[in-house]
Amino acid sequence: MNKNVLVLAYLGDSIYEVYIRKYLIDKNISKVKELQSESIKYVSAKSQRSYLEKMLSDNFLNEDEMNIVKCARNHKSNHKPKNCDIITYKYATGFEALIGYLYYENKIDRIEEIIDYIKGR
Repeated sequence: MNKNVLVLAYLGDSIYEVYIRKYLIDKNISKVKELQSESIKYVSAKSQRSYLEKMLSDNFLNEDEMNIVKCARNHKSNHKPKNCDIITYKYATGFEALIGYLYYENKIDRIEEIIDYIKGR
């Protein structure tokens, strides 16, 4: 894998959002305003950090996945987050890069395992 981790995070952000939107629609939430407010509980940087920290403490990720997360989390960026602290932003970037990496590598089953893990929280 020779892709820029921030590019993977960019991809992962959109892929993850689609999975969460589908999950919420499958829960029969039919009002857009409610879908939006519920999705924030999953897609905010704070939520993504929380899910990633839990996966790390549970040793849920394999070595390749850990490397992607660490690389993305430690990537030097000039971006200043608007709605969270820099540590939360870096963890969220690591989480999104992981999803982007898995999608790019066509490891859809693993993405679905992660989504199921998150839904169980």
